[in-house]
Amino acid sequence: MPVPHTEDELLRALTETSGALTRALQRVPAERAREASLPGHRTGTRMSPADLVAYLIGWNELVVSWHDDRARGIEPQLPAPGFTWNQLGSPAQKFYRDHADVPWPLLQRLDAAHDRIVALVRGLDNGELYGAPWYRTYTAGRMIQLNTSSPYTNARRRLRTWLRADRL
Repeated sequence: MPVPHTEDELLRALTETSGALTRALQRVPAERAREASLPGHRTGTRMSPADLVAYLIGWNELVVSWHDDRARGIEPQLPAPGFTWNQLGSPAQKFYRDHADVPWPLLQRLDAAHDRIVALVRGLDNGELYGAPWYRTYTAGRMIQLNTSSPYTNARRRLRTWLRADRL
């Protein structure tokens, strides 16, 4: 999917990647949802399909929080307080822990986080999304896409590989 450059393109990317991911997640057997059999987000670690969903929920919620902070006149600490962009395995581990007790499927939480992202995008116009840098050289639209629809695509790819390997 090409990189979005307008609100409509970003909404389409969000919808298409989320839908494809949801279809893959629906194929995960409940009894295997917490099985740490996928390569993790930190080198040498393993994660479960539930951890993968927790990771996506965590990033969606972070993106919304960045925009909420800005709306209140607070400059957000990106990616999150205490974390740096070159150590993204650490927030991944936090997201896994944050959702460890949430029953499978986590799809309702992922859908709710996704809906907040869609509402955020719909609340911004093309100028706000793509007219000027929002973080360093990245526009708001690009930051949203990099932290939502791109990870959805990556997660779907990981799940499809895992499902095919086990013929699920």
